[in-house]
Amino acid sequence: MGQIIQWYPGHMAKAFRLMRENMKYVDIVFELVDARIPLSSRNPELDEVLGDKPRLLVMTKTDLADPARTKAWIAYFEELGLAVVALDSRDRKTPQIITKAARKVLAAKWDHLLEKGVKDKAIRALVAGIPNVGKSTLLNHLVMKNVAITGDRPGVTKKLQWLKTPTNLELLDTPGVLWPKFDDQRVGQHLAMTGAIKDQLINVDDIALEVLKFMRTYNPQVIIDRYKLVSDIWEKETDVNILLLITHKLGFKDDYNRAGERILLDLRRGKLGAYTIEVPADQIGQS
Repeated sequence: MGQIIQWYPGHMAKAFRLMRENMKYVDIVFELVDARIPLSSRNPELDEVLGDKPRLLVMTKTDLADPARTKAWIAYFEELGLAVVALDSRDRKTPQIITKAARKVLAAKWDHLLEKGVKDKAIRALVAGIPNVGKSTLLNHLVMKNVAITGDRPGVTKKLQWLKTPTNLELLDTPGVLWPKFDDQRVGQHLAMTGAIKDQLINVDDIALEVLKFMRTYNPQVIIDRYKLVSDIWEKETDVNILLLITHKLGFKDDYNRAGERILLDLRRGKLGAYTIEVPADQIGQS
């Protein structure tokens, strides 16, 4: 793909500054990553901002991800020494899962506080992640009411806010932040495929072709079934020709950009089945 995808709005630079200013007030950071793209959805600039602050890696959107690959990613991150949980944020057990994991990360500190006679102290956590990683959905289920605006588009959350949960967490919500430059262009492609980058900033048809390229080896049958293509289409046609055929099948005449939008929407909403684009051996990085 020839398109170079870059995005760094001013509000993201401001968000990093606000994170730095508030880091001293929190006990732990919940770093959210998309279970479908666990490497590409990790912001490398967060390491500098968070420093040595205790961290819990939260893999979101597991309901849309490949279960076997999710297990492989959990093992991968644990081998790196990271505390990690993988969940569908809408699960009713989510508040207990997150709180238990946070207490485990902070066990030594909390034991020390107990020795000093401090009991039932709330855990203060900063919640960070890229746009459209599911932060607002997670927060609403942790707090058990709609306190954060949600949407299947990036950039919904724009400011910091503290939220209290029934499980004795105090959460600092932050806007979704990307970073100035993707040195590995696969990162930009994967972020665009899953919706972390606004469609207005990408060539939709190019990203739709990346989806077809991925599905050609990952799950070719789902494309055949979804768009009513002939069974041997992958052997006979290129990805470009398949996009044109899908365009005609959808009744969009020659508007392959519109067909690309439909393919991306189907992918993001699970209409093309559960999928995980990345595996631990991929060596996808930002530097």
